Amino acid sequence: MALQASVTVRNAILDAIETAIGTQPFIDLRTGAQPADCATADGGTELSHTQLPSDWMAAASGGTKAKAGTWSGTGAAAGTAGHFRVKESTDTNCHLQGSVTATGGGGQMELDNVVIASGQGITFNTFTLTAPNA
Repeated sequence: MALQASVTVRNAILDAIETAIGTQPFIDLRTGAQPADCATADGGTELSHTQLPSDWMAAASGGTKAKAGTWSGTGAAAGTAGHFRVKESTDTNCHLQGSVTATGGGGQMELDNVVIASGQGITFNTFTLTAPNA
């Protein structure tokens, strides 16, 4: 049988992720598939580089943790978003990465539009972390 955790433990795990990354992290939208892991150098073209709000995630509840407030950015280059990377406020280390799709596409992050033009406004519609066995 797989290891299971209570909702309290799952919520604590998720809240610890936000604490470890810190306030006002950066999120990069990039073309192509995500690198093998967060320790691997950035891949693809950087389409957007956005600093998130100070309180960027809501408190975990029921084993999930969703983005807090409005996340919006501006296109820095033209291309199709394929993955994202979240880095702490020093913009040095990747701490989270995942797939990007348009709303309803099932990506780990969903945007209003994955085809980005330079200068275009970008709306980050959904981003939710889910703890193991939630």
